[in-house]
Amino acid sequence: MLQKEILLPKFGRGYHLITDVIENELGEMLPKMGLLHLFIQHTSASIMINENFEDSVRDDLETAFNDIVKEDLDYYTHITEGSDDMPAHIKVAMIGTDVTIPITNGKLNLGQWQGVYICEFRNNPRRRKLVASIIS
Repeated sequence: MLQKEILLPKFGRGYHLITDVIENELGEMLPKMGLLHLFIQHTSASIMINENFEDSVRDDLETAFNDIVKEDLDYYTHITEGSDDMPAHIKVAMIGTDVTIPITNGKLNLGQWQGVYICEFRNNPRRRKLVASIIS
């Protein structure tokens, strides 16, 4: 097994494709066949696989999740870090903190319209860290 930490660039709030970042960071480390497990080390951002073709998907995801998990609700008690903090934790609980992707012929074996996303739920841009574990 191989493992590498990947420090992502700063992303503002929203859903951002990072497939190219992952592939560039891992490059020659990817074996001919195996599995890539990606884990995000944060509680206010998620990682997921979703549509990679149209930008409107990212906008719609942002709109839908903001409608489902609203900010500034009276019953939130975890508000020390701002009105976006508790909703961010709830969204992470819904989407999750890891994905596993097959590796075939030294490449990520994603579907034609799939891409890896970082889902940033906080208003202020920040760098996030992934742990990439390769099992071959």
